[in-house]
Amino acid sequence: MLATPTNEPDVTEGGGAQALSAPLLDAYARGCAGLARACMWTSVFGLVCLIIAVTLQIFGRHVLNSTPTWAESLALLLVLYVTMLGAAVGVRDAGHIGFESLQDLLPAAGRRRLRIFIHLLVLLFGVLMAWNCGVLAESVAAYKIPNLGISNAWKYIPATLSGVLIALFSIEHIIAILRNQKVVPAWR
Repeated sequence: MLATPTNEPDVTEGGGAQALSAPLLDAYARGCAGLARACMWTSVFGLVCLIIAVTLQIFGRHVLNSTPTWAESLALLLVLYVTMLGAAVGVRDAGHIGFESLQDLLPAAGRRRLRIFIHLLVLLFGVLMAWNCGVLAESVAAYKIPNLGISNAWKYIPATLSGVLIALFSIEHIIAILRNQKVVPAWR
């Protein structure tokens, strides 16, 4: 089960949230959970590769007295992928920092509206991040990362992808709020 009912009273008017197509929305939630799990496994794999690259760099520097030139550039690139994918999953699984003092002071309807507003702001942030990082990737695509020989755009792809995922996961949260459900973290 990817979404669980909340204990909050249903404050929808006229049952508007009930009119949403339940099977389609459940499929969307399952798809987001699958994407989040894939991102986490990719981040774990990237972290292992990062550890290997840094280990090779240290071994080369201190034992061989000849550091592989590509190790540092690869490590920096892997850090971008690991953190950006992890950040997107953190948005979905509510692993980010939140201040809930104001939210706790509001009545149920106000809390619900505030949570939707917050997720709309996060959605806007994700869209803007994806768009602007995509523009940056396109602007530097002709340049190469010196020691790797690949396009400099690869540095901006993880942030672009993360922005898209943040937007998708924010939509999932908004749908869950409208359906009086909570998003179950994917990493369980």
